[in-house]
Amino acid sequence: MSHVLFSASMTTIMGGSMNKSELIEQLAVKKDLPIKRAEELVNLIFSSMGEAMVQGERIEIRGLGSFVIKEYGTYTGRNPKTGEPIKVSPKKLPFFKVGKELKEMVLG
Repeated sequence: MSHVLFSASMTTIMGGSMNKSELIEQLAVKKDLPIKRAEELVNLIFSSMGEAMVQGERIEIRGLGSFVIKEYGTYTGRNPKTGEPIKVSPKKLPFFKVGKELKEMVLG
């Protein structure tokens, strides 16, 4: 698996979090790019992925995982405040399924 975009310190993996600006910074440092260029690249990747998912496409990144859209039908839920039944409309939500290599890396 290429660790260009997804490598992180053990602190980040084991309890912290990595945000978009930290990802941009890592890309800039590891590939000796100006921050502005690294930001453009990360934004291009994210927007391309978002557009693909809006069109219903599945995105698979070997070693990382896959992004798919799951469709949920109408169902009866409950209002958490009143307990009254409510009709929940059908919806589509993004879903990430972790890949084998990433899963093994995180499990150690």
